[in-house]
Amino acid sequence: PGAAGGRLAPRLDSTAWLTKRGPLSNSNSDMRSRFGATLGRSALWPLRSSLPAVRSPLRALRRPLSTAALDAYSNTVVSTVETVGPATVAIQVAAPGATVAPPGAPPGEGAPGGSQGSGVIITPDGYLLSNAHVVGDASEMSVTLTDGRVLRGTTVGRDVATDLALVRLQTPGSVPFATLGDSEALRVGQLVVAIGNPLGFASTVSAGVVSAKGRSLRAKDGRLIEDIVQTDVALNPGNSGGPLVDSASRVVGINTAIIQGAQNLSFSVPSATAQWVVSELLAHGHVRRSFLGLGCQLFPVSRLFQRAHLFDPPTAVQAVNVVPAGPAARAGVRQGDVLLAIDGNPLRSVDEIHRLLPTPGKRIRLRLVRPSDARNPNGEGRISTVELTTEARPHGT
Repeated sequence: PGAAGGRLAPRLDSTAWLTKRGPLSNSNSDMRSRFGATLGRSALWPLRSSLPAVRSPLRALRRPLSTAALDAYSNTVVSTVETVGPATVAIQVAAPGATVAPPGAPPGEGAPGGSQGSGVIITPDGYLLSNAHVVGDASEMSVTLTDGRVLRGTTVGRDVATDLALVRLQTPGSVPFATLGDSEALRVGQLVVAIGNPLGFASTVSAGVVSAKGRSLRAKDGRLIEDIVQTDVALNPGNSGGPLVDSASRVVGINTAIIQGAQNLSFSVPSATAQWVVSELLAHGHVRRSFLGLGCQLFPVSRLFQRAHLFDPPTAVQAVNVVPAGPAARAGVRQGDVLLAIDGNPLRSVDEIHRLLPTPGKRIRLRLVRPSDARNPNGEGRISTVELTTEARPHGT
């Protein structure tokens, strides 16, 4: 209600309010005449002069927000590098019969036929992780720390199947070290930092995000490395063996591979795998893996086979060779048997067998089909289940 008599007060539109004139007529012609008369240069000038004052606070608000976000990102990377950087080392392995390049040599210069890479110290008494392809078959190597010290390293053990190697530094005192984190807690899109020595340029840092998890790579021995972490950080030859670090300055991976010719495709062995490999190398000098004592091949299964045996995968694994007195032979597995599942998990490939086998000494249930004719695995057969105890593969086989 209005101020007097309960009547509605006349409503002024924005143009009238700005010019302190009366309300505009509803007539289009009258509106145009009043608009031209009232909103001249003198009327618009106060509005125009006030616009910068209206917009500048918004700009002032936006600038600190973007700067703060950039500073938070930079501070995270800087903090990570300051924490893990001193534990990242450069490794130089001499070729057989050659000597390692002396300290202070130009970047990338080394003994012909030798190898260079990176590593990360994981204990204060000098144990460090690197790649098996960096260490190779060498028993000794030269390790350079970020503070300029050059130490001798000896190989504790290496595991080609995961491309990891454990090296012990010969040092009288403690050395900077990094902490292994939980790679299983990584999320796609999470910030990660890679530190290493690409092409001999020491302590190089690159940042990116986790692009994918659960990738698989084929190792030099033919096995699949499971649960590989894919990132878009920039890696180059020489980054191999260096740490992949999360925003909490924990090592969540060991950088291992890139795809030549591709951009922003980098791969790291997860820290969960690294922890298991380290424990095996420290306890036994090599990684123990179970084996069945079988030589196997894949074959495509028919729809009749799938329906008869309730087997969904399009391929199955057939035993073509049985090691005498091996775990499978003692359990009753014969040449020609088709392996369907281990502990209820379907076998789609030979790689599935390696992945599903537990540590040595564990009991497993192996479901299989014994065909009437081993030359025709898709033919009629009898289903059975055998139990066996896994055994460690003989070292070196």
